[in-house]
Amino acid sequence: MSKFKSDKVLPRYFFIAVVLALISIAVIAKAMYIMTVKKDYWEKVAARLVQENDTVSAVRGNILSCDGQLMASSIPQYIVYMDFQPGNNQDTAWARKLDSLWTEKIDSLCEGLHNIFRQRSAEEFKENLLEGRNKMVRNKKTGEMTKGARYWPIWKKRINYNTFLEVKKLPLLNLPPNKGGFSWEEFNTRRHPFGSLALRTIGDIGSEKTRNARGRIITKDSARYGLELACDTLLRGTPGIIHRQKVLNKRLGLVVAPPENGADIVTTIDVNMQDLVERAVIDELKKINGDMGVAILMEVKTGDVKAIANIERATDLQGNTHYMELYNRAVSYRCEPGSVFKVASFLVALDDGVVDTSYVIHTGGGQMMMHGRNMKDHNWRKGGYGDMNVAHALEVSSNIGVSYVIDRFYGQHPEKYVKGLYRVGIHEDLKLPIKGYLPPYIRMPDTKTTDRAKYWSKTTLPWMSIGYETQIAPINTVAFYNAIANNGKMMQPRFIKKVVKDGKTIQEFPPVVLKERIAKPQTIKTMQTILTHVVSQGLGRKAGSPSFAVAGKTGTAQIADADGSYHSGTTRYWLSFAGYFPADNPRYTCIVCLKKSGLPASGGGMSGVVFHHISEGVMAQNLKLRVEDACDSTSIMTPEVKNGNILAADYILRHLNIRSNGGWDDSDITRNPVWGKAVTEKHHVTISRTEPKAGVIPDVIGMGARDAVYLMEKSGVTVKLNGRGKVKSQSLAAGKAVKPGMKCELLLVNH
Repeated sequence: MSKFKSDKVLPRYFFIAVVLALISIAVIAKAMYIMTVKKDYWEKVAARLVQENDTVSAVRGNILSCDGQLMASSIPQYIVYMDFQPGNNQDTAWARKLDSLWTEKIDSLCEGLHNIFRQRSAEEFKENLLEGRNKMVRNKKTGEMTKGARYWPIWKKRINYNTFLEVKKLPLLNLPPNKGGFSWEEFNTRRHPFGSLALRTIGDIGSEKTRNARGRIITKDSARYGLELACDTLLRGTPGIIHRQKVLNKRLGLVVAPPENGADIVTTIDVNMQDLVERAVIDELKKINGDMGVAILMEVKTGDVKAIANIERATDLQGNTHYMELYNRAVSYRCEPGSVFKVASFLVALDDGVVDTSYVIHTGGGQMMMHGRNMKDHNWRKGGYGDMNVAHALEVSSNIGVSYVIDRFYGQHPEKYVKGLYRVGIHEDLKLPIKGYLPPYIRMPDTKTTDRAKYWSKTTLPWMSIGYETQIAPINTVAFYNAIANNGKMMQPRFIKKVVKDGKTIQEFPPVVLKERIAKPQTIKTMQTILTHVVSQGLGRKAGSPSFAVAGKTGTAQIADADGSYHSGTTRYWLSFAGYFPADNPRYTCIVCLKKSGLPASGGGMSGVVFHHISEGVMAQNLKLRVEDACDSTSIMTPEVKNGNILAADYILRHLNIRSNGGWDDSDITRNPVWGKAVTEKHHVTISRTEPKAGVIPDVIGMGARDAVYLMEKSGVTVKLNGRGKVKSQSLAAGKAVKPGMKCELLLVNH
């Protein structure tokens, strides 16, 4: 083993240690230098390498009518901004150049903006932009005040895509965003091709201000009401994610997750029926100076809501009165329904078997004391109706007739009557998808409660039986009447038929049966007959039609004001008519409710008239006639056939199933097409053949231009045409020998 030579090794170790120490000192010194002296420089470099994720909005799905017409769709709109510190002004050379460009181009930019947005002058645009350019803002990172607003609105309102493209072409705004500073915010806006048609049911989206991850205030669209809100998760889709990385002065984008667009909703609304219903309601409201009108049209077998109108009177800032849709009163306006409720009361009594239609009611002179309170019929001043049976009581809408029966047979056990109402479906919770729906409020007997609104007195039952002391929205009433029209089967009102995406159905909403039977079949048949008589010979005559049978019931009720008072000065009325048509084969159920103040007020004479217009309009739209019905027995359905190509004429006649007699078979025609005259007879066409002679001018009178020219030129004659239609005359006589260079002029006229 060699001996360790310390005099040589130790100096080497010492040298290495000194070198490493010096390197360490140098690294630490460099780090301190970067952290202090070069701090600002490297912070700017770091700011140029930014990674961030942005969301990409999905396209909201469309809302379609039952036949596929567009009722709500999304279109792109933009809000345009100006960033007066593009790229944080890191490129000082470009910042100086941009200053000179602004000085040179500002006037032409503002003039271009004025040409696009005529509401503001070029001077106003220039003043606005200079204000944003000179505004001092605080840098959130450094706390320093810098010159130039970051997101200064060029035009505060949203603009469409075409306008956006025009703005992008203007001077300075056509530069890249990180150079010129032009930026924008894109979002989807709902467009309704049919305007306000069924707007409260279709729904709409609103805007709300939020901040994104970078602290920028953005406008976010969200569903507000109607089917837009009910089907929001289906319509809005799923936003995508895009990864943006800023490298030097360029921003690179990489799609991490693409957006998934929303699905389309196919509703049950029929555009033509909706327009018809809204017009009928508005016309009557204008006529009677009404406050509000509601109408619902429902398909009997499926429960499909084909039309739903919610019209109210509104006053604009100028004091002008308009009728428009403000709230979905059809599903949310619970009030005392009035006499249309009498059908439910008698349906309970008939189904329980306590009375039948022959049961006689003694109504006297039109007034009767009910537990200390006077019950009146509408004609009490004329002496009332006297004695009548149950059926006639509904036909004339006798308050005494209905309340007397219910009070006599259910007075000792009113809960049995209320349970009967629950049983026949007038109290059914329809579980509608539309927000704001209020289920009926029909209370059970309770004499111990301290709540006055819930307290059950002896007069509650008779007044409840005629439509007071209950709260029911129109949608529940029409569903109840629809069950009667549907032979006792209660259907849930349906607003959505299916969900479609990329042309494929991804979800269906079949009709839903809420109750298989609301009453015994015989009870339903009896009530159907009574409701038909109400229109044919009772108070509902104005709702009827001479073309088809109508069944239904009128209703006129006083309603309380906002304070719950019925006698606060002006009496308010809730006028209604509920029924279905045609009565012998029900297809549609409809309810019309009108709210007005003061007299005159008549459910049959006002709401019934609207029902009449709706029913006749709907039936007219569904009317289909055969073309044969327009012909009498002596009509001859044979076409007029021009002289000319018999092959072509025979082809057309055979496809029209009109027999032709030309004296040939198909194979002969194919080989040797001939030309001749056609003679029309009563039920078939006879075509006689005449072979054209060679070298002889043919007879083309009566032919069309195509066949006439063909024959003449085939014979060696040049043709000149004057006019249109069939040949009336020819300048060269038929049968004359053809000579070289001959020219024939044909006069054509329309017969």
